[in-house]
Amino acid sequence: MAECPVAGKGRGTRLAIALLAMLLLGACAGRGGDVQRAGDPGIAGRWVTVQRGDTLGAIARRADVPLERLTRFNPGVDARHLAVGQRLLVPTQRERAPFGGPYRYQIRPGDTYAGIARRFGTTPGRIQNANPGTDPRGLRIGQIVQVPLAGGAAPKTAASNQAASQRASSKKSTTSTAAKPSGSLPSSASGWPWPLDDYRIVRRYGTDSRGTLQPMLLATQRGAKAKAVADGDVRFSGSMRQLGRVVIVHHEGNLQSVYALCDSLSVEEGSRVSQGAPVCEVGYSNATERHDLLFDLRHGGKPIDPQRVLR
Repeated sequence: MAECPVAGKGRGTRLAIALLAMLLLGACAGRGGDVQRAGDPGIAGRWVTVQRGDTLGAIARRADVPLERLTRFNPGVDARHLAVGQRLLVPTQRERAPFGGPYRYQIRPGDTYAGIARRFGTTPGRIQNANPGTDPRGLRIGQIVQVPLAGGAAPKTAASNQAASQRASSKKSTTSTAAKPSGSLPSSASGWPWPLDDYRIVRRYGTDSRGTLQPMLLATQRGAKAKAVADGDVRFSGSMRQLGRVVIVHHEGNLQSVYALCDSLSVEEGSRVSQGAPVCEVGYSNATERHDLLFDLRHGGKPIDPQRVLR
């Protein structure tokens, strides 16, 4: 069983890490499995890496699954623009791709409710409500779980019925809270420098096509070091599942900055950093074939657009 990380100290950081954990952490179903090439035998139920000349149709034939099912298990993938090195999830015969109901999904090595939710545009809480008899801390490889789509129907218990009623009665305010960042920022949160000297924004902060809020992603050069965007205290410096090495810095005004996908860390938990001080070296992603930094800003634990603060 893979060990899940522990949140850092401090109320502000607990809020930030708790929200990150909802998206990025959870119980572990075992250590990550191998990623196969798309041409390898027995690819059904595996992650595969797209090779030159591959198409979704060809991969579906190798896996002996319908093309439509393969497509639905890879939301957001453009069949006309597959990239060499891109990772695809190949479904099994036991899995089902829904038209509007929940996915019938088979647990794979390394799966957590958080990771599954992020992939299919839902939430860990919705998955847990759809599987009331399943312990998320004891997921088993090969186990089948229901994954409800955002806004789709899910099996209901008395507790989930009550929760659904409460959500319906306050849908407008709940949606606003989930999608919108904190409105009023402290006066100190202005004109901060970017965390990298040389960077390219490859994904801006905002919602994707499925309405899932995505943090900012910055591409840079090999050996680049991310720098603290303001003076602060390091409240977390370590590893998080699926985020690699992560640094979280707590700043004045209950603000937090998050630096993820790091290769190596330059600061220790509990240390004090000054604006511009290196916090980590940016790591290399095999999936994107780039050196990427995932950068997030939060106010009181709620995500905010970094471009509201950075100059």
